[in-house]
Amino acid sequence: MSFIPHPLLAMFFVSGIFLINPATINAAENSKLIRQQLLELEKQMQSQQKDYQTQIDNLEKRLNESAVAKTNVPATTNPLNIGLSGLFTAGGSSVDNAALANLQAGGHDPNKNGFTVQNVELSIGAIVDPYFDAQANIIYLINAQGETVVELEEAYFSSRSLPWGLQVKGGQYFTEFGRQNKQHPHTWAFVDQPVILSRFFGGDGLRSQGVRASWLMPTDWYSEIYFGMQNPKGETVTSFLNAAGEEVGGHTLIDRNARGLGDLLYSTRWLNGFDLSDTMSMNIGVSGLWGPNASGNTTDTEIYGADLYLKWQSSRSQRGYPFIAWHTEVLKRRYEAGDPGDANPETLKDWGMFSQVSWGFTPGWVAGLRWDYATADGNTSSDPLRDTRKRLSPNLTWYLSEYSKIRLQYNRDSAEHLAEKTADSLWLQFEFSIGSHSAHTF
Repeated sequence: MSFIPHPLLAMFFVSGIFLINPATINAAENSKLIRQQLLELEKQMQSQQKDYQTQIDNLEKRLNESAVAKTNVPATTNPLNIGLSGLFTAGGSSVDNAALANLQAGGHDPNKNGFTVQNVELSIGAIVDPYFDAQANIIYLINAQGETVVELEEAYFSSRSLPWGLQVKGGQYFTEFGRQNKQHPHTWAFVDQPVILSRFFGGDGLRSQGVRASWLMPTDWYSEIYFGMQNPKGETVTSFLNAAGEEVGGHTLIDRNARGLGDLLYSTRWLNGFDLSDTMSMNIGVSGLWGPNASGNTTDTEIYGADLYLKWQSSRSQRGYPFIAWHTEVLKRRYEAGDPGDANPETLKDWGMFSQVSWGFTPGWVAGLRWDYATADGNTSSDPLRDTRKRLSPNLTWYLSEYSKIRLQYNRDSAEHLAEKTADSLWLQFEFSIGSHSAHTF
């Protein structure tokens, strides 16, 4: 290795030369003195170099020992990221609890006058090994009857080392359809779930057991394709093999089971992301679902959707503020109701959308506005799950810190099935978050 002399030694060498007085020491003595000083300096430099090399060798040894120790750490010591978040709401509506339950159809919506424990989420995640990550989300809530409900919302693994931009995910998980469906309630920009998602995907969002693969395409922009297969039966797959005895469009559901691969729930999604400028970014996606439904033995459901997310953030932002985010989704459902030969077989067609804007106007403060619309064909005026619905929801959120927030939201609902046709609701929400929590996607 190359050697750089200590600065103090160099200064000593230079100063020693200038202290020699040629007027009092003859040339021979001067030359001898200089040679002695040079030899002395060389010895000191060699000694200093040896000390430096010893220190370097010791540091390299410690570094190698640390690397070996990390390699030999047993898999049972992988650290867990554990977090707990809670959502609590107080408020009321101009309609009674029975009517409010139909208006607030989301499983984590405040759906009664008074106080609601919307969602308490225990999140546990870790890197399993160089090949897999694992995540589980356990949910607690108190329903309108005052009973505590516990559910395994998600529990899945995902690969981390496949080649060519591929990833595999399996277990119990939210289906990648649109942007909002896979978001947990504590990440929502509003107190409640959009109307059209409650109608098509049920109160708890579309989720089930299965496996999905994704491919991050080798493009100049972010582009990823998802394809999944999941079980089609249960209360969390509302538009498919939902609970027997319930009704969809006047058709009573039967107890139908999946009989093979053709009866599974299939999903696909194509998501693209772009930076439009230094301050503007965009995500745009299309999604599709295909699977059997329980209105007959041969009936199927198809759901299609498109979503757009735009975000502007100032180049002079402070803690991420100011910003403006616009999120819109449009969904359409084709639901075969009744087998051929039944008394009244038909194909039900529903569609809806929501569009919301969030304005972070100063650090910690966000104003929001969302518009919901949902409708269906046929005479649906008395059906709270298929009538024409409109909702306008302004809100204001104060993020006290990254671990807590307070949100005030007003809903103006217009629905054909309501006796008064309109309803007004006001909600005050509080959230806390403790521990660590897995990161959420852009």
